[in-house]
Amino acid sequence: MKKFIFTTLFTLLSIVTFAQKNTFQLSSHILDISKGLPAAGVKIKLEKYNDQTKTWSFVDEKNTDANGRIGDFLPSEKNNLGTYKLTFYTSDYFKKSNTESFYPFIEVAFIIKDKNHYHVPITLSAYGYSTYRGN
Repeated sequence: MKKFIFTTLFTLLSIVTFAQKNTFQLSSHILDISKGLPAAGVKIKLEKYNDQTKTWSFVDEKNTDANGRIGDFLPSEKNNLGTYKLTFYTSDYFKKSNTESFYPFIEVAFIIKDKNHYHVPITLSAYGYSTYRGN
């Protein structure tokens, strides 16, 4: 029994330890602080800014998983230096729970300056949000 418990705990620890995919340079997470739960099923669009044309170009679009996460934006093997923007489409998320909200979407712009991993999460409620550079 002890061996089973140890093996199970080791397996769970391995999953948690390697949950962040090292093959991708950018991840995001949404925590709905009004519920104390991750925000699942929220569409997030990633765009890159072109300094010459002063325009944004589409890079990728994904939905948050059951844990409110997207871990696989921007493959690490590419040159990802530049200015990016994540657009969090929050309106549909709140509509699903019949919750009135103030922000139909949230845009967060940031600069990737090196090959390190960048985590850009938001904490969310119907009438506010906050963001920071996580790890």
